[in-house]
Order: sequence, then structure tokens, then C-alpha cells
Amino acid sequence: MKKNVGTGDRFLRVMIGVIALILGLSGMLDGTLKWIVLGVGAVMIITSSVQFCPLYTLLGVNTNKEKGKK
Repeated sequence: MKKNVGTGDRFLRVMIGVIALILGLSGMLDGTLKWIVLGVGAVMIITSSVQFCPLYTLLGVNTNKEKGKK
């Protein structure tokens, strides 16, 4: 997997993921919405930690500005 998530993007993903997980686990949401928010939070945290987003690959987006080592 080629890294396609940059530093700024990773920070935003972690922040959104943490907020989503807090909302989902706090009891403020019920039913299907709770599970959707928890899923989005988990995906954000996972894609941030592995620095790869499959959706970015499909859309041709790359926020990683780091050049590969030769």
C-alpha cells in the first residue's frame, strides 16, 4: 500500500474520529445513527494510523507530500 494520507489530513482524521467515537459511546445517539457514527470514527482512526485511504485511491487523491526514498 502506497501512503496517500498526509500529516494535516491525518490530524483532521484523528480529531474527527475521536469526536465521532465520543459521540457514539456517550449515549447521546441511539439506534442506527449511533452505529454509523461509531463506524465512521473507527474508519477515520484506522486510515489515519496506516496512512492509507482506499477511497483516495479510487478518486486519485494524494495528500501525502513526502517523496519516496530511493
